[in-house]
Amino acid sequence: MASRARLIALALSLLALAPAAARAQAPADQATEERPTGLPGGVDWTFNFDASWGTFGFANSLFQDPKEGTPTNLTDQWFEGAIKPSLSGSRTFAANGELYGRASAVGERTYGAQPTILGGDASSFHVEDLSLGWRSGASLGSTENLLDVTVGKTQYTLGHGLLLWDGAAEGGSRGGYWTNARKAFQFAAIGRAHAGPHHADVAYLDKDELLESDSGTRLWLANYEYAIGETSTFGVTYMKFFANTAVAPDRDGMNVFNVRAFTAPLVAVSDLSFEFEYVSERNGDFLSSNAWTLGAAYELSDVAWKPTLSYRYALFQGDDPATPRNENFDHLLTGFYDWGYWWQGEIIGEYVAVNSNRISNLARVHLTPTERIGGGLMFFTFNLDQPGALGRRVTSSDLAGEFDGYVDWKANQNVTVSLVGAFANPGTAAEQAFNRTKSFTYGMVFVAYAY
Repeated sequence: MASRARLIALALSLLALAPAAARAQAPADQATEERPTGLPGGVDWTFNFDASWGTFGFANSLFQDPKEGTPTNLTDQWFEGAIKPSLSGSRTFAANGELYGRASAVGERTYGAQPTILGGDASSFHVEDLSLGWRSGASLGSTENLLDVTVGKTQYTLGHGLLLWDGAAEGGSRGGYWTNARKAFQFAAIGRAHAGPHHADVAYLDKDELLESDSGTRLWLANYEYAIGETSTFGVTYMKFFANTAVAPDRDGMNVFNVRAFTAPLVAVSDLSFEFEYVSERNGDFLSSNAWTLGAAYELSDVAWKPTLSYRYALFQGDDPATPRNENFDHLLTGFYDWGYWWQGEIIGEYVAVNSNRISNLARVHLTPTERIGGGLMFFTFNLDQPGALGRRVTSSDLAGEFDGYVDWKANQNVTVSLVGAFANPGTAAEQAFNRTKSFTYGMVFVAYAY
């Protein structure tokens, strides 16, 4: 991996072959003076800087952290901070498309997170993006960017994040459990083709994992999507997974089939939209599992604050103790697309249970009082698909109910403040499996800066 990184870094520095000096703007009555950037000329350079800080607090907490690869406990109060400087560049060649690249690094720190007996604070600073790509521009056919190829350390997303969104593990020795500033795969080779409403990808992806819990997860995929205008997208994807058999034996050799639809099909009722996904996971005699979700949303676009009402049902199969084969759904590389996607619930989904052996119902109302302020309320119910998978004592399927409130305030062009308050009440299944009877109360303040 080190040799790949060096090759990509060298390629980034060779994006341009002809030197040129950047010129600074000067008042009309002053002589224009050259201010070299030190970067190769002939390239359109873009610098970005992201930073964030958050405080998180629980009442009646201290329970096992369920996120993959972060087997530490959380205390009642902790803080997270992150920075991400990045530099991207592109150079267009008249008859040969466009060469582009990106380099970035992420520094994260979590403090106040671990009980004293488990050690000190967690922090890290590592390369995030380091990739080089080429897109065809107008050099092939009549379609702009008919082909696009990217190689290196970069992110790849699929749909709304149900299966494939985060290419890097967080928490543990890296810090940044909730912030999740790292999303790039350790290595990715992605080929894209786009012609009119048709879009196709092929990719090889290697997850960037924590040293203390490296499952060796990697995959290749083929993806096709068909878009109807700006309102509807239909997709189908096949993925082949590989993993360390000592850590994730059911994932090694697993075949995943996914079909999905995000659509607003009625022209006369354009505010009404639907979403659907189905996933099949198969791995010979070891694993056979399914998941599916169906939702609908309606926006009252002519009403003040433009309320959007939505409902979603989701089922992730659990293991049936009566069968020799494993039916437990592998939640794979899910990620945060929007509030409630796909860390379901700011308490249960983030800190208690992953998308496996779970049936959820989500009712949500979202409001937009101004262009700078948006917020809403979410109510979840969580049930077990297979109560017996949690032990012989578990006979109830009632896991928990959760109520969340959130506000996103764009203070200015660069700063966004998010506020979250949440309450979750454990059900009979949680009491039987974990002896948990006390309710959870949770609050969060998160500030993000983007330049």
